[in-house]
Amino acid sequence: MTDIYTQWQQQFVLDADKMIEMFTFAKGWEVKYRQIMLLGKQLPALPEADKDKQYLVEGCESQVWLHHKQDDDGRYLFAADADARIVKGLLVIVIAAFNGKSAIEIAQFDVEQYFARLDLLKHLSPSRSNGIHAIVQQIKELGCLV
Repeated sequence: MTDIYTQWQQQFVLDADKMIEMFTFAKGWEVKYRQIMLLGKQLPALPEADKDKQYLVEGCESQVWLHHKQDDDGRYLFAADADARIVKGLLVIVIAAFNGKSAIEIAQFDVEQYFARLDLLKHLSPSRSNGIHAIVQQIKELGCLV
C-alpha cells in the first residue's frame, strides 16, 4: 500500500518556483481563489486514523493535521489535511515551499518573500493568515529537530 508521503510526492510535484509561476499568471483575486480551491480538491486526504490530536497544528482556526518524515537523504517530506476547503489549497502552497528540503533549506527559506510573490495573504482574513503562519512555524520547528 502506498503511504501518504508517496501519494503527496506523486501528486504534487510543484515546488515554490512552479507555485509562483502559477500564481503570477493568475490575474485577480477570483482567479487566484479558484486556483487555491482546485489545489485543495487535488489534496490526498489523510486517513481518519492519521487525524489524531498529536498532529494538529496549534494556532489554526481550522483543524489542520501535519505529518512529516525524513527520507534517507535527510530531506523532509510532508503530508497534511484540513477541515476547510480553502485551507487544503493553502496547505498545498505552503508545503510546496518545504517538501523535499533539508533542515538547512527549510530554515533558510524566506517564506515572507514567497507569500509576497504569490500575492495571496492580503486577501485572506487575519485569522486565516495567522493559521498559515502557524503551519509554516511548525514546519520550521520540525526542521530544527535534526
